[in-house]
Amino acid sequence: MSDPMVEGGEPVCWLERVCEGCGRLRERPGPEACEHCGALPGGGAPPASAPRRVPGRDRDAAGRARSGRPRDGLGRPLPYGAQGVMRQPEGVLRSGPQTLAEAQRLIDAGRPFHAHEVLEDRWKSGPEEERGLWRALAQFAVGLTHAARGNGTGAAALLDRAADGLAGWTAAPPYGIEAAALAAWARERAAEVPEVALVAPPLVSGGQFAG
Repeated sequence: MSDPMVEGGEPVCWLERVCEGCGRLRERPGPEACEHCGALPGGGAPPASAPRRVPGRDRDAAGRARSGRPRDGLGRPLPYGAQGVMRQPEGVLRSGPQTLAEAQRLIDAGRPFHAHEVLEDRWKSGPEEERGLWRALAQFAVGLTHAARGNGTGAAALLDRAADGLAGWTAAPPYGIEAAALAAWARERAAEVPEVALVAPPLVSGGQFAG
């Protein structure tokens, strides 16, 4: 059975798992209409007679699925041709400490959407045994993104997933990652269903991004 979180051998961006129409977590992300509310990717609601599948998807230069629509500072899609905020370059190879330092810089600057792109790069390209850790951190950043957008339902769902993923790394987290503190904070915030921007605790203790 194919994995709904993998397309063409590449993990699917966690941001794509939250419906822009109803804010709920989608179990099968893709170009089809949301299974909860029927909204199409991009926030549009199809008429009753419209097919539920959107033909074609934007692709990057390497042929991977990636929306070509401009986005605002929190990653919300804008109309084609609008002036957006530049996204992080995709596929950058960084070490664990480099990834954490860049993600922290972006979170501190109020750009958790861009931080999630950095963390997903490490999730996709890092050591196999660390994939669960970087996936959880990417989910954490997506949770912050949806909270800043005012989507409390999506924020709670992703923060709860992040807490689940980080829970397995609390005993001996690599790179000085504050896995236990991040998991506890994420769980508490998820229970509150946050609809305002959150000030998250640091990813690494003491700001030391050492290997």
